[in-house]
Amino acid sequence: MVSAMILAAGLGTRLRPLTDELPKPLLWLGDRPLIAHIADQLAAGGVLRAALNKSHLAERFTRELLAAFPVPVEVLHEPEPLGTAGGLANAAGALGDGDVVLWNGDILIDLDVAALHAAHAGRDAAATLAVAPRPVGEGTVGVGGRGEVVRLRGERFGEEVAGGDFVGVQVVGEALRRRLPPRGCMVGDVYLPWLREGRALATFAAPAVWHDIGTIAAYLAASARWLSQRGLPSYVGPGASVAEGVDVTGSVVGAGARVEGAGALRGCVVWPGARVAVGVDVGAPCERAVVTTQGRVVRATG
Repeated sequence: MVSAMILAAGLGTRLRPLTDELPKPLLWLGDRPLIAHIADQLAAGGVLRAALNKSHLAERFTRELLAAFPVPVEVLHEPEPLGTAGGLANAAGALGDGDVVLWNGDILIDLDVAALHAAHAGRDAAATLAVAPRPVGEGTVGVGGRGEVVRLRGERFGEEVAGGDFVGVQVVGEALRRRLPPRGCMVGDVYLPWLREGRALATFAAPAVWHDIGTIAAYLAASARWLSQRGLPSYVGPGASVAEGVDVTGSVVGAGARVEGAGALRGCVVWPGARVAVGVDVGAPCERAVVTTQGRVVRATG
């Protein structure tokens, strides 16, 4: 396996106003942007080169950011987003022939990329979808007795023995890559037509815990998991300052940020370079909120 693509051209409308400042894959997760965590996992899984598409706030994907990735990345600009299938089709020249690991740029999951590709190659599959387990009939995907996809977007193609959620990571083989439309969706415009023709798609058992960072609450949950995995009660980045009167619990304070005032900061994310005064700009305690570099305070609902 040598190639992968990170899909990073979406508009991130559900995450506004955060995505008025940053594209969704560049949201800060702990000490780095989300996309940097994805790049690390691809490199650990044996990926030797990658492509990335950009569209919304394309200038934010700076050379300095991409140069820090552990694999060489070719960036393709889409003036208008081409969709998940169209973006992969447009990257054909950058990726070369063969299998491609395709990873949605808003997905955080501890996935063994090498094992995913090995499972794909061992089954000689057209595509292999990483699927987190669910009971029969639940989730976005139904899995058959041989690990094949038998339910997708409510359409059935065989007998289901287990349910699951497609986690937005997959391996796409050469046969399906040749069928990619110039604009469109992998599920609706590629996978479903393939299944309707009576052809097979494989699944790979993904971890049950994963994060689709599409809402403020999901973003904060992913941040909390980042802390938990490292055994950290909170994280304060290099050059950041926290006033003595502020109790930081279960929160991430980015590099160079300033937290002033008095009170508790609980379950929050303060972006690098941001400034916030607890008890002045936000209430005390401040709970389950994101403070952006431009000073927006966005609270999770529900």
